[in-house]
Amino acid sequence: MNRILLGLLSVPVMLLILAGCQKKEEKGEPVIRPVLSQIVVPQRLPAPSFAGTVQPKVQTNFGPRVTGLLVARDVDIGDTVTRGQLLAALDPTALELAVGSARADLANAQATLANAVSVERRTKALFKIGTETQASVESTEQASAAAEASVVQSRAALSKAEEQLSYAKVKAAFDGVVTQTGAEVGQVVAAGATVVAVARPDARDAVVDVPDGNALLPVGTPFLVSLQIDPAITVDGVVREVAPAADPATRTRRVKIALENPPAAFRLGTTITATLKQTIVEQLVLPSTAILVRDGKSYVWVVDEGGATVKTREVVTGPQAGNGIVITSGIEAGVRVVTAGVHSLEDGQKIKVEDEAQS
Repeated sequence: MNRILLGLLSVPVMLLILAGCQKKEEKGEPVIRPVLSQIVVPQRLPAPSFAGTVQPKVQTNFGPRVTGLLVARDVDIGDTVTRGQLLAALDPTALELAVGSARADLANAQATLANAVSVERRTKALFKIGTETQASVESTEQASAAAEASVVQSRAALSKAEEQLSYAKVKAAFDGVVTQTGAEVGQVVAAGATVVAVARPDARDAVVDVPDGNALLPVGTPFLVSLQIDPAITVDGVVREVAPAADPATRTRRVKIALENPPAAFRLGTTITATLKQTIVEQLVLPSTAILVRDGKSYVWVVDEGGATVKTREVVTGPQAGNGIVITSGIEAGVRVVTAGVHSLEDGQKIKVEDEAQS
């Protein structure tokens, strides 16, 4: 009996001993994690630049205004054309036949009119001597009026047929340079289809694609444009047009920069570099490893003044700057942030600063 009682009494004692061990384990020292960090300081960033090409400000697609077989194309890409110069021509056979038919109809209508006028004159003369009635006179007058209207209609049909015949010839509307051809001889061309594209060489643009993450460039923003083959050759330009939406595939916006009196070296199709003309600004830049992204928002781990713990702070990021990311708002200069291991920290966690790199 004594052994049984001693055994029963020992159970609570063992439970108390285990509970005491657990409390000692719970009261153990928290883990102090070494981290890399840096103090946020403004950096001087150079003006952004973008690659692009020289393109015409005005380019017009010329083509026939009627459907037909292309029998001639007198120009090729790169040719210089003058206003009124023949660019291409369609087979005019069917249109010439239509003109001939319209002329025959006009001649027939004119003959009918001449006969009706002669009959009217005779009828009126006989009416004066009493051998014709008033009804006959009115009938001849109506016939003359109808014949005259038929002549007017036939003359308009002939003018239309002649105009259609002129559409078979494609002529340049201004002086320029051929930049594209859209049809070859022997091809059936639809009305309005492009046969030759002509650009004005005097007005040129520098066309660049700007990443959508960059701030939108308002119209009138100044740029300095240089040739990639010879950066010493430069020309001023201003933004004249910005695409209203970004390209869904590249996520870039097309920007057209009007060149101011570009030299001859800025030929159409030349590769250029457009650099934003602005004073070098100072911005807060952090390494990409310092940014923690959660639920579509960006955060950084801020080290407290004593350097003992960290806490998250939401920030707004801008475009990339070299190997870093511009921070537009959320933190200020002089704050220390963690730059590595941001995914393994918790709010209020104790840390040990291992690196005090300045940037």
